[in-house]
Amino acid sequence: MASATPRRALPRPGLTGFALPLSVYQVLSVKVSTKHQISVPSAARRAFGIKAGDRLMVEIRDHEIALVPRTERAADRLRALGRGYYGDDPVAYVRALRDEWED
Repeated sequence: MASATPRRALPRPGLTGFALPLSVYQVLSVKVSTKHQISVPSAARRAFGIKAGDRLMVEIRDHEIALVPRTERAADRLRALGRGYYGDDPVAYVRALRDEWED
């Protein structure tokens, strides 16, 4: 009976900012389709808790591509993006612009 070589465990999900390439632990490969799509292998999906509909960030480093699960939603990243751009009171800012345009 042939003995199976033990595999190292993949990184556990929930580690924020964790982007260690899976190749360190286990070699996984994917095939690029004619539409330039890939499927994330089930071992990687399970290790990082990736579900259908989740978004992954694509990071390009030297000679590698890393898929990193997002830890925040897009709405959270955009919240308060323009804070302070219009001063303390945006309504007063717009009124001042309208008065300027009318003159």
